[in-house]
Amino acid sequence: MLAIIGGSGLTQFSSMDIVRREVVRTPYGEPSGALTFGRIGCQDVVFLARHGYGHTIPPHRVNYRANIWALVNEAKATQLVSVASVGGIRADLGPGVVVIPHQIIDYTWGRSMTFFEGGGENEGRVVHVDFTEPYDGALRERLMAAAARVGEVVSDHAVYAATQGPRLETAAEITRFERDGADIVGMTGMPEAGLAREAGIPYAAICLVANWAAGRADSTHAIRFDDIEAVLEQSLGRVRRVIEQLCD
Repeated sequence: MLAIIGGSGLTQFSSMDIVRREVVRTPYGEPSGALTFGRIGCQDVVFLARHGYGHTIPPHRVNYRANIWALVNEAKATQLVSVASVGGIRADLGPGVVVIPHQIIDYTWGRSMTFFEGGGENEGRVVHVDFTEPYDGALRERLMAAAARVGEVVSDHAVYAATQGPRLETAAEITRFERDGADIVGMTGMPEAGLAREAGIPYAAICLVANWAAGRADSTHAIRFDDIEAVLEQSLGRVRRVIEQLCD
């Protein structure tokens, strides 16, 4: 079972043959919405809209623990692809570019970021999880191969800076992230990736650059939200095609 978490602009898959929707309760509260089960191509899939199906949940209020727990423990997903829109920092990662990041830097704060907080089977022990390579290598390779089969050029080497949101970043913050080695910036990469690792499910992300990050190119003085919507509308179909090919 392939799990897909959709981000901004991706609240459904038109090519998905829906079998059922299921409302799930978890030990960590409610997920962002009902789990949608079905098939894309020959692959059984479960889909969840990260921000809710009406895009009503801001990044810092997403119940990441409930989302991951539901997909792994209720849906029995065995692999997870995250779709997200991001801002481009690196000069070759402008609006419309599709990116499969290989590393992540976490700048978020105050989010519930671990399943290992004591109680239950974790009572009285500290659990450490290796996170050297935050994205699953085999799943990333499959995404890149799927992109190649549909003729989609993707950037397969990028560091994702995960920020708190919901406000966008200042130009000075983006300059700091660039010095730290970040290439793209988004608000939902963590703790989602870390929780997937704790849950033991292979996880990879496919990101669409929706805008230049603050202080870069045509975002030098401000970010135009109308332009972001236009890029998402024009380019998310390419991301869908890559995932559809992954499912063939």
